Amino acid sequence: MRLIIAEKPSLARAIADALPGGSRREDGALHAGDTVVTWCLGHLLEQAPPDAYDPAFKQWRVDHLPILPTRWQLVPRAKARGQLGVIRKLLKQTREVVHAGDPDREGQLLVQEVIEYLGWKGPVSRLLVSDLNRPAVQRALARLEDNARYQPLYRAAESRSRADWLYGINLTRAWTLTGRQAGHDGVLSVGRVQTPVLGLVVRRDAEIRDFVPYPFHVLWADLAVRHGQLRAWWQPGENHRLDAQGRLLDRAPALALAERLPAAEGRLTSLVTRQKRQAAPLPYSLSALQVDAARRFGLSAQAVLDICQRLYERHKLITYPRSDCRYLPDEHFAQARATLESACRSDETLGGWLRGADFRLRSKAWDDKKVGAHHALAPTGKPAELARLEHAEADVFRLIARNVLAQFYPPLAINEVKAEFTILEERFRASGQELLEPGWKPLFATRDEAPPLPPLVEGEPCRVEACDVEDRETRPPEPFNDASLIKAMMNIARYVDDPVVKRTLREHDGLGTEATRAGIIETLIERGYLVRRKKTLRATRLGDGLIASLPQAASRPERTAVWEQRLTAIAERGDDPRPFITALVEDLRDLLDSADAARLRQAMATAQGEAAPTPSRRGKAISTRRRSGKGKPPPRRRQRNNA
Repeated sequence: MRLIIAEKPSLARAIADALPGGSRREDGALHAGDTVVTWCLGHLLEQAPPDAYDPAFKQWRVDHLPILPTRWQLVPRAKARGQLGVIRKLLKQTREVVHAGDPDREGQLLVQEVIEYLGWKGPVSRLLVSDLNRPAVQRALARLEDNARYQPLYRAAESRSRADWLYGINLTRAWTLTGRQAGHDGVLSVGRVQTPVLGLVVRRDAEIRDFVPYPFHVLWADLAVRHGQLRAWWQPGENHRLDAQGRLLDRAPALALAERLPAAEGRLTSLVTRQKRQAAPLPYSLSALQVDAARRFGLSAQAVLDICQRLYERHKLITYPRSDCRYLPDEHFAQARATLESACRSDETLGGWLRGADFRLRSKAWDDKKVGAHHALAPTGKPAELARLEHAEADVFRLIARNVLAQFYPPLAINEVKAEFTILEERFRASGQELLEPGWKPLFATRDEAPPLPPLVEGEPCRVEACDVEDRETRPPEPFNDASLIKAMMNIARYVDDPVVKRTLREHDGLGTEATRAGIIETLIERGYLVRRKKTLRATRLGDGLIASLPQAASRPERTAVWEQRLTAIAERGDDPRPFITALVEDLRDLLDSADAARLRQAMATAQGEAAPTPSRRGKAISTRRRSGKGKPPPRRRQRNNA
């Protein structure tokens, strides 16, 4: 018997449906001839709690820290024991095991840790499925690989799990115990990803709160030229008082010039025209989709992830969604026309875009060299009856299909025009764009483009028809929302000051993963550190106080981003994970030494974040119940890794 272990029931059903002869369900598995397909239910196992290593660790005490397991243990999740028993029984009857976890780091860990926990010593193959439609699954079944090839990926995922446990367990206990000394009775959760994300929001809120606006002034002039009229803007010279962005801080020079401008004549002294061609945006990764869906439809990152999971598992309309890749395999190009025609023809909007596509074109989106364990999100080719989907599901599917369809449109071509006029020995600038070829742009246009400049010739005269001075004021940065926070997590190098680290992070960007970013935001809200105010995300007083009490190293993105670099090196180059864990333990000792009750008390007293709404029941379990006795944590569910 051959046993295939899928990550979840939906994948197991898709695999069984692709096997010859049909299947029957029996005792937590699907039987198809000599092949049996069973499944996990997400993670069946989890890192053992501290008291599994020493019963004394059930009490939270400072003198226990750091807790450092010498031999790591996994334990079954409470609701997973039954399915774990099914897999154990089937392993005793099989000759070969096929690992069918999702094609990513966590998917590799989820199934392989079960196989190893149950003591299987025989051969293991790897099945990589990114599309649940039957032809795609059949192709994947014909291309089984040796699971040994994916051992580095497993070691990276295992190292991530252990590191998160070490970091979350030790720092959460340290800050919770310190919090008690400072008069705070709740659990203060600290994690290697969630805490730097919270730090981003706290610092942004502080920038907004501390922002002191100041006025600046602009002078515009409407100019008559040979073939029409345009608006140009005065460019004050360095002899005036300017800010770092070149904005005029004194109103008087602008007013004095404005008095002299009416009917003044000048000349076009510089004209630069540059033709630009811009290829269509690439197909989506999950995070890129979350950013666009938040901007266009106001959907939270978690809502987009949930929608994508339904489109993938229930409706089978899109490929594997938890992808960080924006490229497609070369083999998809040959099938793209048939796939898109089948997927899009029943929807009026998509059908219109489909009719405009030129399938002779090939964009840079198809590139095997840039495709890893998974590829960009794309339609599977199953006919999409969007009228039967929820409205938000249809919206998200159209975005995914649109970005793939756009690859079969020509580039956007424009003439970018920059004109500089000299009037009364002062410089005035105007800019505009001339559309040469709309290309893919009509698929994406959400607002009218600025009108182009009239035809211009360098040296031609101009005359001032009207002018005015506008008084403006600098504005604080915008608060984070789901879209901008996900984008910040994707492009975390922008928030790093160290030039060496910044340069490194440009190559290995990202805080969290495609699969975890939405969950991190929701966790911070659930734990009372963030709140949603309309469409924005703001820190609470609890979140503000926690960040103020932590050393900067724990609340900034550098550490966790470097973690991801090291985990990538383990996964892609096969680096030994032991130096990574050793370095983490050294960092952990330094962080634990910095816990200070007086600092925490002061931080909580001066915190200026927003008041959190009444926590949910689960939130109370985490953050608001009072401790039940000396040396014990507040009553709560089993402590999780606080990533």
